[in-house]
Amino acid sequence: MKKRRCKIIIDGSNFYFKLKNVGCAKLMNGDLSGFLESLLLPSDKLVGITYYVGQIKVDQTTKSVKLHAQQKKMLAKLRRDGINVSLGYLLKNNGKYHEKGVDVKMAMDIVVAAYEKQCDQIILISSDTDLLPAIEIAKNKKMAVRYIGFKHKPSFALKARASSYKLLREDDIKAFLPK
Repeated sequence: MKKRRCKIIIDGSNFYFKLKNVGCAKLMNGDLSGFLESLLLPSDKLVGITYYVGQIKVDQTTKSVKLHAQQKKMLAKLRRDGINVSLGYLLKNNGKYHEKGVDVKMAMDIVVAAYEKQCDQIILISSDTDLLPAIEIAKNKKMAVRYIGFKHKPSFALKARASSYKLLREDDIKAFLPK
């Protein structure tokens, strides 16, 4: 039987904060690759993983220096684990940071993968409904899109529009946390 070629696309900020909500943020220091591979079905072949996140820039605050160093360390670990990293940026507005460019990069990569037939299925770890138009294009090009969300806070729109879905529970993640 021919294996279905799969790409995993991760909305990094969305993923991290959902992990944090269920007390599993330490997965980022654990066996993240093993966890991601556990999302594959026996008929799947992994052809790539990309982690999308806004890059923290250093300004004059101690907090930004600390956060930048933490992010740099995390991104280095992702790259060592064979995970591609795609960076957007953070825009500071009224004292709050907003991620910019990440959703567009994810949407473009989904559309390009569909048109260039880079894979047969996208495994999307995000609850961002801004990605719905890209998902529809991929499905129209006969590419499956599997939504991976979290049971405690799923995206009902992604669940309804994806080809298939899986909602994660804390127990699905615990085995991959650092010991």
